Amino acid sequence: MLYKEFSDFYEVARKRHIIFFYVGYFSQHVVAAISETIKARLDTAGAAGPTRRRIFSSFVEMSQNIMHYSSDTLTPGDATENQMRRGSFCIGMKDDSFFLLCANPVDSANAENIRSRLEPLHSMSMEEIKLAYKKALRDETPTDSKGAGLGFLTMARDASEPLEFEFVQDEHNPDTTVFCIKAII
Repeated sequence: MLYKEFSDFYEVARKRHIIFFYVGYFSQHVVAAISETIKARLDTAGAAGPTRRRIFSSFVEMSQNIMHYSSDTLTPGDATENQMRRGSFCIGMKDDSFFLLCANPVDSANAENIRSRLEPLHSMSMEEIKLAYKKALRDETPTDSKGAGLGFLTMARDASEPLEFEFVQDEHNPDTTVFCIKAII
């Protein structure tokens, strides 16, 4: 029975061309270990240098979002260092592109704020995204940001298509929404 369960999971991953998948708690140490694995997997998958850079850059941003904003945490919510927060991350291939998927729980009260930062990116051209990125570098860090406020702009800049995202209410906890984001590179 154990092998059958593993085999079923492996078969789904193989059919969907998944080259890396992790679900669990993210910390700086976990992200460093995953980074090494991703670099090796991208090498074996034949990803070109610029593509590897864009994938890695988006992975770092997705991981930072999990470590800063996931509502499921093993460390105090106000901790600024050594955070351990739950999320999931996946890299796969479809046709000639790579896709990155990320999901993590967020406080439902924060979902609209996240949505308001992502929706404008859908109507922006690549040139407008690059200009917004440069402007954000010069501006003060947003008060609600635990980083530099560049994460979604970085992912949008690195992606070959508009970012896709979704918010799903957690059926077990009305105060939690699951935030999912996808980048095609």
